[in-house]
Amino acid sequence: MSVAAGRTSPGESQEQWRQVRRHLNEHRHELARTARRLHTDHVQIAAPDLLVGEGWLPPEPVPLERVTLEWLADSPGNGVDGSEPESAHVRPLRAERGRYPYYADALGELDRPRLFENRPSYRLLGVERRDDRGIHLSFGDGRYFDLVNVSEAVAHEFALASWTEANEPPALDELPLRSLIGDPCDLRRRPVIPAIAALTLRRERVSGTASFVLHRRDAAKVAHGGGLYQVMPAGMFQPSAEAPWNQDNDFDLWRSMVREYSEEFLGRAEEYGSDDAPIDYGGWPFYRAITDARRAGRVRAHWLGLGVDPLTMVADMLVAVVFDDDVFDSLFGELVAANDEGQVVGGTGIPFDEKSVGRFAASEPMQAAGAVLLRLAWRHRGVLL
Repeated sequence: MSVAAGRTSPGESQEQWRQVRRHLNEHRHELARTARRLHTDHVQIAAPDLLVGEGWLPPEPVPLERVTLEWLADSPGNGVDGSEPESAHVRPLRAERGRYPYYADALGELDRPRLFENRPSYRLLGVERRDDRGIHLSFGDGRYFDLVNVSEAVAHEFALASWTEANEPPALDELPLRSLIGDPCDLRRRPVIPAIAALTLRRERVSGTASFVLHRRDAAKVAHGGGLYQVMPAGMFQPSAEAPWNQDNDFDLWRSMVREYSEEFLGRAEEYGSDDAPIDYGGWPFYRAITDARRAGRVRAHWLGLGVDPLTMVADMLVAVVFDDDVFDSLFGELVAANDEGQVVGGTGIPFDEKSVGRFAASEPMQAAGAVLLRLAWRHRGVLL
């Protein structure tokens, strides 16, 4: 499909945009695998589905308590923000005043997902491996639409350029926005709003075997990753609400993950009252129960690395969380079959074995981060289990 802006009416431009958007959502898995071939210098054997920067994959799992965060008050500019002339071909014409200024503007009007809010978010600025075998992450200010305006735009561009040759990557000169961004692992070249992707393993204490559950994300509900399997929970690293006190109170990987466990596993609302006051994590019974179990060594969380999706350039922080079976059953006895983002798959437990890992990592339409997490967790199962 080609877009001839000078001879296209706003209605035609918008309909063409919708067609490409549908094509993108229907073929994300294949498109991601094709896009990976444009960035072979960032592909590693241990994480073949993601693009990986230097030092992003530790040689062995890092306990989450050894992952430290730093807030940088003086953040750099956004770099490429999706408003440049190089993105014009993925921003359709409006009825008045030219093109939509950003991809999120078009998405919000023409194909709005159910969950679509421009919430404050933590922008990833740096990743450093420390001599003590820890990981240090630095962050600054960001917003969710900073991500959408670049990630979904660059994916849309790739889908448009690949319309007739889905198995062959287009040349970079056919991808002006991707070319403008350049190195996908340069965290300061564009706004990088990372997600936390957590593989949850339920470990049988007697046998030592484990199982996991997955999420099938619904394209009608989410802006990113619709139609694909993903580990769960997975969510953007962001404060719980707009009020300024949440920036500090929620600036913690574990707190963010526990909120996602509550929402995705138990189907609870994202409303924490934190527009009126900071979340009292110590006074929240679910948070207290899961955190007490972690302190007792019955829930174990490890950082496995960081990677960038080759299609969208979305960054995922990769975490594995292992629950003793009785703790998992106590916390998630009311595991839902569906939530606000999609369907829960394998509620009775998908065996964590070589066959299942190979199936979902290699053969099923799975988000790149989830596929890599399964591979890494299987590789490091001796440490994790």
